[in-house]
Amino acid sequence: MPGAENIMFSGEWLVNEWRQLKRIDWQGLEFSEAGSWPVLLKLLSCALALALAFAAVGWLVVKDHRAALDEARAEEEQLLDEFREKAVKAAYLPRVRQKLALLGEQMQEVREMLPTTVEIPTLLDSINDAAVEHRLQIDHIRSQPTVDRAFYVEHPFSIQVQGGYHQIAGFVAEMAALPRVVTQHDFVLQPLEGAQESGLLSLSMQARTYSYQAPAAEEEAIKADKEAPDA
Repeated sequence: MPGAENIMFSGEWLVNEWRQLKRIDWQGLEFSEAGSWPVLLKLLSCALALALAFAAVGWLVVKDHRAALDEARAEEEQLLDEFREKAVKAAYLPRVRQKLALLGEQMQEVREMLPTTVEIPTLLDSINDAAVEHRLQIDHIRSQPTVDRAFYVEHPFSIQVQGGYHQIAGFVAEMAALPRVVTQHDFVLQPLEGAQESGLLSLSMQARTYSYQAPAAEEEAIKADKEAPDA
């Protein structure tokens, strides 16, 4: 049968080619004599060359893709870190907003306790009235140069009065209870010279009140709001 003959011929051919391959002097093998090599050796050489070519091409392609993959992984880690950070901030956001709202309310309450520049003379009159009410002798109650701070203006007053201990204590307490913020500093309380037996005392102190001063950005926004034409 023709099919059987072809199989036997192929088997004999392979045996012969294998015998020739075993007899080859591998150390003396020259590429210039590749045309005279056994067919099986040629096929194996072609297969090896193709395998090496595919490996080289694959390595080059994989190298580029591996660099891109490493870069993508690094970017993924960075994005995950940013996501975690933003997730934590988002979780605390309602609490932060609540605290900010509370601070805003407290700030507004404090601002309402501060006198405006127009109210400063009235505040001085109230301090003077408190001294008169407690029957103190007023040496002087006068304003001093103002001091500009970041968000407020400091208005100091120099106060010097004379009177009994309880009268002075009542005056100081009434000043502290004024509806506008008044702080008291640099107390000097001493017996009045030449009147030790009468128990009269001299009080010298500095009182300070404060008026709110809006930051430059807030003032510009308010000014722009006023200058904007009505819709």
